[in-house]
Amino acid sequence: MRVGPSQDEIRRQNLGALLRYVHVHGATSRAQLTTTLGLNRSTIGALTADLAGAGLVSEGAPRETGRAGRPSLVVRPESERVFAYAFSVEVDRLRAARIGLGGEVLDRRELPRPHGPAAGEAAPLLAGLVKDMRQAAPIGSICVGAGVAVVGMVRRGDGLVRLSPTIGWVDEPLGELLRAELGDERPVAVGNVADLAALAEHVRGVAVDCDNLIYLHGDAGVGAGIIAGGRRVTGHGGYGGEVGHMVVNPGGHRCGCGSRGCWETEIGEHALLRAAGRDGLEGQDAVLGVVDPAARGDAQAQAAVRQVGDWLGFGVANLVNIFNPEMVIFGGTLRDLYLAAAAQVRSRLNSMALPACREHVRLRTPGLGEDAALLGAAELAFERLLADPLDAA
Repeated sequence: MRVGPSQDEIRRQNLGALLRYVHVHGATSRAQLTTTLGLNRSTIGALTADLAGAGLVSEGAPRETGRAGRPSLVVRPESERVFAYAFSVEVDRLRAARIGLGGEVLDRRELPRPHGPAAGEAAPLLAGLVKDMRQAAPIGSICVGAGVAVVGMVRRGDGLVRLSPTIGWVDEPLGELLRAELGDERPVAVGNVADLAALAEHVRGVAVDCDNLIYLHGDAGVGAGIIAGGRRVTGHGGYGGEVGHMVVNPGGHRCGCGSRGCWETEIGEHALLRAAGRDGLEGQDAVLGVVDPAARGDAQAQAAVRQVGDWLGFGVANLVNIFNPEMVIFGGTLRDLYLAAAAQVRSRLNSMALPACREHVRLRTPGLGEDAALLGAAELAFERLLADPLDAA
């Protein structure tokens, strides 16, 4: 005979639901929480008191009210006091941020990523950025954990970076190394850049109203974060979303993964620079060095943008047919390419995608900009706290 949840389990679930709502939506009145969570006023009051006692939220009068009578108290996340560290390991740079409960970026640091270092060399550099931020954190503040976004295939179980051709990593235990460098017992969660950017845009970015979306992240390589039915699609081991390695041109260029004609060989930054006659350059500035002249009428740059934009639309049309998303978001260097080649992308989409799949899809750029991956990494770090606030606080 199945036994129902205990009172303690119900209480913990309700605490998590309340804290998650305030984390995602920000300052919220008790009245709104009562309506949204379907709990009575006394229960909301008791839950709020527990969370406030743990230092996770605070209560106060609303800053503005236009209504007569006694206003409902407002519950706010303790963003300055409760935070997570978030990291992003990218092709050309390392980034770190201290992100408060509620998604507020409190501090950030960045440095160039030296070419070729393994995770064992990158981890101390990231830890050094944390050391600077720790000194600036308020006395008495609480770190609940850390999250890392990395360009590459990440094993979900333990954060091992199985493969990242664009930064030259194979089987690098980044999470384990970074945790040792930080000298903290708190967990370090690791995920793919595109997957975590998709999560952030879904939680608090341009896709908050979408339960089915694809986030495409581009640099030297291309990856995707996919959310279907409101859930991240990461696959059996966590390696889902490697759309840059779907073969679109079997007779095309050799890819860093060892295959030939992968989508990223046709739409990655090297493809655009090669088409524009600028081999040997790399990075966002180099991409803008093609996109900007194209906008000013440079014929060779325009031809390169059209060619790569056409391949971008080719792949997007296939993804739209497979996943039927409400929205496709273009991040990283694909943002600049999409803005320059939107006509080619939409043309391919209209000619290749099934009408039932394409008719409602929206093409967008990230609402969170470059912060998307960092905010997504922070969401990973906050997950344990939001699941059981009093146990993890």
